[in-house]
Amino acid sequence: MKKKILLLTTGGTIASEQGSEGLEPHRAGVMERELNQLRTYYTVSVRDLMCLDSSNITPQEWQSIARDVFNERSGFDGIVISHGTDTMAYTASAVTFMLPDIDLPVVFTGSQLPLQDILSDGPDNLRTAFAMASAGYPGVYIAFDRKVMLGCRAVKVRASGFSAFESVNARYAAQVTNRGLVVDPTVLPRRRGPARLAEKISQDVFLVKLTPGLSPTIFDALVRMGCKGIVLEAFGLGGVNVLNEGLRGIRAAVRAGTSVVVTTQCLYDSSDLRVYQVGSRLLELGVIQGRDMTSEAALTKLMWAIGQGMDQNQIADLFATNLAGEITAEDEK
Repeated sequence: MKKKILLLTTGGTIASEQGSEGLEPHRAGVMERELNQLRTYYTVSVRDLMCLDSSNITPQEWQSIARDVFNERSGFDGIVISHGTDTMAYTASAVTFMLPDIDLPVVFTGSQLPLQDILSDGPDNLRTAFAMASAGYPGVYIAFDRKVMLGCRAVKVRASGFSAFESVNARYAAQVTNRGLVVDPTVLPRRRGPARLAEKISQDVFLVKLTPGLSPTIFDALVRMGCKGIVLEAFGLGGVNVLNEGLRGIRAAVRAGTSVVVTTQCLYDSSDLRVYQVGSRLLELGVIQGRDMTSEAALTKLMWAIGQGMDQNQIADLFATNLAGEITAEDEK
């Protein structure tokens, strides 16, 4: 019996055609040739949610996607979401937190070349996504270049290469080999209860990349703007300039009630503020460790936590908790 898969389309390169000013996203009709192939193996339903370049997808669209997944999931074995690659990691991370304990596979995919191009990577990516969506492993994933990764661990690392995404600090959830789709069960998220929709988020969150000599007044300005959360990409294990009042702005932000999460600019490995003096001084101020989370996951998790009405202490506890595979918790190392 064929598995029932719902395809939700949002635009992106995979559904684009050449226009007068460059590639433009279109509705699912441009995907019909490939969908006819997939219907040989699956019962496919299609719904166009939006038609946007992913650069134009905002937190409002994240919420719309999460609501549609939650409300439309009944009667399907899995859901595939076609999406532009530029912000796919942000959307997949956000949707991961908005859909706690989702009870079916939700798989994002896209392509670096439009489906209309004979050399497109889109057909392979769609086939991998549909295979994962029909495999029966609940969670939010990204399927790309014959690999499947947790949505909250994915980072876009190439602008044009077909291996556009990598799973950072976590093994792939599944890979396509000569044995078909091979799933690593140790990577899959753990369900703790019934599926819920918790789509409220706060947009009063800002991502700051630390640079040598960064003025502490940037943190003062963010607080004045009403920023409730800051993700700070620090150096190495979490190094921050502690001289020349380098910590003053962070201290003031924390005291003003702003949650400050410190991650690392290094793509791989983890921030650990306990190793160096500069990190220890940050911990004394009440900053929150981002551990081995991606910046995309840290940002969206903080947006989600504030949107759920959590205070600084609750957010600190949340960031020490592995909700869906986004961090390696202390007891999992």
